[in-house]
Amino acid sequence: MLETRDLTIQFGGHVAVNGVSCVFQPGTLTAIVGPNGAGKTTYFNLVSGQLKATRGQVWLNGRDISHLSPSARTQAGVGRAFQLTQLFPTLTVLENVRLAVQARCAGTHRRGLNGWSVWSDHAVLIERAQAILNGVAMQAQAAQVVSSLPHGDQRKLEVALLMALDPLVYLFDEPTAGMSADEAPVILDLIRQLKADGRHTLLLVEHKMDVVRELADRIIVLHNGQLVADGAPAEVMASDVVREAYLGRSAAASHSLSATRSVPSSPPEHPTPSDGVQS
Repeated sequence: MLETRDLTIQFGGHVAVNGVSCVFQPGTLTAIVGPNGAGKTTYFNLVSGQLKATRGQVWLNGRDISHLSPSARTQAGVGRAFQLTQLFPTLTVLENVRLAVQARCAGTHRRGLNGWSVWSDHAVLIERAQAILNGVAMQAQAAQVVSSLPHGDQRKLEVALLMALDPLVYLFDEPTAGMSADEAPVILDLIRQLKADGRHTLLLVEHKMDVVRELADRIIVLHNGQLVADGAPAEVMASDVVREAYLGRSAAASHSLSATRSVPSSPPEHPTPSDGVQS
């Protein structure tokens, strides 16, 4: 179980995330939505440790992990996928996944230099990496250098790296960003598989409301760094405060929008803070 308590970060006079308290249960997918500049990516950065909170805590399975570094939080079970892919572009697909498996698994590669045992342990890592690639339908690209992959396959590989870390919590920040209509379903299928497993807690920042409606068990809405709505998708999407904050329409216009069932795939543009941290 992941929990944030009064999570807050302030940059000078600007409060980017303001007192957000939430509990996220295993086996559920929570979509985090809101206009540009609402604090969604900043909230993820606080949970994963890329930013240090001004106030508040992050708890994982009853343990306060607020003091841990990003790498230590990864070891504790928090996995993060970014808006931009975070891969080793000059290595092969298999080597990328093998490094992620190696970072997570115990073995002689982390304890010493006995030649035979290191080779044997390495073989186990490769076998595990190949199994993960098979699970994301990328075994055929195992020998390809990552920089030669199309964008959709790089996003798929990033999910494979997360799976290699076997986290308790998956944080997906706009996982289909920049992907074509043909590429996006592959990523969404992988997220569905992780959700169906039932062991993981999934958080998703996504602007495409059709994706949110299909995948989410719960929606929370951030606006100006504050939590303004939290509940079942149908309930939250019907809320006037959400329609005004997220869609940028008056309640009357939103009522008309609801009647025609026309929901945009992404929110309108809003000015973002000059520090460029919020999203």
